[in-house]
Amino acid sequence: MKVLVTGGAGYIGSVVAEALIEAGCAVTVYDNLSKGHRAAVPLAAELIVGDVGNRATLETVLQNGGFDGVMHFAASIEVAESMVVPERFFRNNTANTLVLLELVLQYRIPRFVFSSTAALYGDPDRTPIEESDPLRPNNAYGESKLLVERMLEWFHRIHGLRYASLRYFNAAGATERLGEDHHPESHLIPLVLEVAAGKRGSISIFGTDYSTPDGTCVRDYIQVSDLASAHLLAFERLGKDDAPERLIYNLGNGRGFSVREVIAAAHEVTCRQIAVREAPRRSGDPAVLVASFQKIQRELGWQPRHTDLAGIIESAWRWRQKHRNGSE
Repeated sequence: MKVLVTGGAGYIGSVVAEALIEAGCAVTVYDNLSKGHRAAVPLAAELIVGDVGNRATLETVLQNGGFDGVMHFAASIEVAESMVVPERFFRNNTANTLVLLELVLQYRIPRFVFSSTAALYGDPDRTPIEESDPLRPNNAYGESKLLVERMLEWFHRIHGLRYASLRYFNAAGATERLGEDHHPESHLIPLVLEVAAGKRGSISIFGTDYSTPDGTCVRDYIQVSDLASAHLLAFERLGKDDAPERLIYNLGNGRGFSVREVIAAAHEVTCRQIAVREAPRRSGDPAVLVASFQKIQRELGWQPRHTDLAGIIESAWRWRQKHRNGSE
């Protein structure tokens, strides 16, 4: 099997690319390296440096690649930034994905796996959130991803595109070789670990007056290797003759942890003091996001193996201790 992985030099994309290679696939990574790292690309993968919005370069790759499928991770991901410069997110996440999808259809690539997000749900009516619940993003990042899901549905309906849309909750943790290394970093667990490592003075808690047990946001953290296994199962299922041609799944642990609980767990794992600074709420942050993963468990037999928050944080801390300069 030949698979194109866009954004395969990034955090989740690189872990999935490595898992595909371990499963016997031939992997080509397509990444502009603006956020990803060359060193994160598996040695057995071919790396092509290019932007998804560059139609000419991307067309050359797809025309000559003979791919059995595409996994699409290349995207802007910072929620707070999306509420300042939303145009960047609609260009990169929505318009550039349309370029990719047009070429996927043109060259009749039979499978497409999309990196989607729990941000589609906005402030949910209930938790755990199910895939059938209302989609009403309250930030531009979520809206930019929702527009892609709507395109995928229409392309499936009109062109017969086989696709999977995987709605991540909070990806976290690390494998032995690969970990989270964004510049700048915006995710809670790596930021807390930067404080524990002495690279940051304190961690900011954005909002302490939410309707949650301790007043801070609650999130569902899913270990990155569990995310990777779900991608491989979805990709395999799309290739079955009797498979549904459209798969939509939540990927999470089914349990939420507050910001203060994450900080406490990081203190327990690292045995380091972690200074906290309280700050006002950020625009676009829902109070609680927790997944129901019953649908993918029922249909594909997937469930997370790493369900302990301390264990997830420990894997990230272990990787950080071994890679003090990050992915490079």
